[in-house]
Amino acid sequence: MVSTCLDMLEDSLVKKIEVMKKIVEENEKQKEILNDPEEVNLNAFDKTLDEKGVLVDELLKLDDGFQSLFDRVKAEVGQNKENYKDQIGRMQELIKEISGMSASIEAAEYRNKKLAENYFSAERKRMNQSKQVSAAAFNYYKTMSNFQNIPPQFLDNKN
Repeated sequence: MVSTCLDMLEDSLVKKIEVMKKIVEENEKQKEILNDPEEVNLNAFDKTLDEKGVLVDELLKLDDGFQSLFDRVKAEVGQNKENYKDQIGRMQELIKEISGMSASIEAAEYRNKKLAENYFSAERKRMNQSKQVSAAAFNYYKTMSNFQNIPPQFLDNKN
């Protein structure tokens, strides 16, 4: 019974690694999308965000399942560590790999956040410039419209 549960825990860790690899791929896609702020494909960016959201939800489900199963066998494994030494060792290696991937993902997320902030900052500047140009054009139009109704000022009225 406990050995079977440990196998399931190990499978859960392997699935978690697979999901984390997919998150790493999505982070790379985001990096490629955001690398050139002049040509960002917002639809592709949104798609990567949606995909990462699904993957994070999957990770949370795996974590919850792992924790509930671990809580059931924790006491038995703690008392008989020698009987499950090989399985525990394999799981420890998987957990080390997961920890390394977590750090890598966190760094990629931070990098992508900075790229996104740069993109949105540049877009804000462009929108402000566009507003200023539009306002100047509108003011010019209003000013020129008002000049049509003003009679000439330097007209000699002598006979």
